[in-house]
Amino acid sequence: MDLRPSSRPGGPAPRRRGTVLSADGERISVAFDPPAATASPSLVFVVSHGFTGSWRRPDNRRIALALTEFGGVVSYDSRGHGASSGVTTLGDAEVLDLDAAIGWARWLGADDVVTVGFSMGGSIVLRQAALVGRRDREAPQAVVSVSAAGFWFYQGTPPMRLLHQAVGTRAGRGVLRWAFHTRVTDREWEQPYPLSPSESAGLVPPVPLLVVHGDRDSYFPVEHADSIVASAAAGAERRGVPDRTVGWIVPGFGHAESAASVDVVAHIGAWATDAVRIGSELS
Repeated sequence: MDLRPSSRPGGPAPRRRGTVLSADGERISVAFDPPAATASPSLVFVVSHGFTGSWRRPDNRRIALALTEFGGVVSYDSRGHGASSGVTTLGDAEVLDLDAAIGWARWLGADDVVTVGFSMGGSIVLRQAALVGRRDREAPQAVVSVSAAGFWFYQGTPPMRLLHQAVGTRAGRGVLRWAFHTRVTDREWEQPYPLSPSESAGLVPPVPLLVVHGDRDSYFPVEHADSIVASAAAGAERRGVPDRTVGWIVPGFGHAESAASVDVVAHIGAWATDAVRIGSELS
């Protein structure tokens, strides 16, 4: 999530655009960038943006284009964002949007899918990997979670206190709709709460998982990343499966898409390529 406007150039437009339906009927705007000539033709990254994001935002376009050096890229607008329908539920029902985007990637010919999520999207990719069946068409071959919260309702930093105030009031939701084109639900979550990102991480192994976090993240301290990595390890041990989780705390890195340099994205692409290759060799 990022409440700041983006100012970096976004680069060329995607090769293909479309609309897909989520399982509960929301119209999800999708875009596809083909892989570079030297990249894997069968690998597709499906990128899940942060709160107030969109695949059209310059930062998201820059990330998508950087990932094409390693494979094709499907980007999409989560519900309540950009050109998609509905209202955002802040990471709950959005797993259905990711399911639909992965389904489109498979339809485009992807043999291997790597989900990459930033902030709210980082929570979504964890939850989706935990909830989807291992043999389902929407199951990813690897997961990358960047700048994600480890647990719900965190208000320990000024940006998160501001965010909670914005989504929790009618006036705040109006500002988010007008200034950031983000339509937020006015319904509070009911118990039992959705599976948290850390709880979800415990169900991701043996699928390879990369957790990326910055030591200068002004939204979520590194304890959030630590909780995700620890939960994945505990979940793997509890279920008797291999834990292929890797945690990166990146010096000088801030929060999510606006802070992600091309170098960081390249490291993510290289890790994902190796993770998918090793997974194919082990299967």
